[in-house]
Amino acid sequence: MVKQNPAAEPRLDKVFAALSDPTRRALIARLDAEDGLSISALAQPLAMSLPAVMKHLDVLEGAGLIARSKSGRTVTCRLTAAPMEDAMGWLLRYQRFWTESLDRLAAALEAEQP
Repeated sequence: MVKQNPAAEPRLDKVFAALSDPTRRALIARLDAEDGLSISALAQPLAMSLPAVMKHLDVLEGAGLIARSKSGRTVTCRLTAAPMEDAMGWLLRYQRFWTESLDRLAAALEAEQP
């Protein structure tokens, strides 16, 4: 088994915790489709208060998934990809495991065929 970098584990924990919530995943999806959105534009289609949206954005920012910038009175959020790339790298290890396991099972089943 490959050892995970211990320094990366808390960062991965924050990413997976942030992505575990459907509202935060919806916010990420909206930011992925746009080059950046104001907080009010992000909050507009959601059936929740602006302070609730802000709490979700705080979690996403804490996980490093978004970056905020301020221009005048407008705060814009942008998606940052690096933490998701780290999470995908972690998940890909297990994709390889399952692919190899299923390939071995298929080979065993084929070997049993008359």
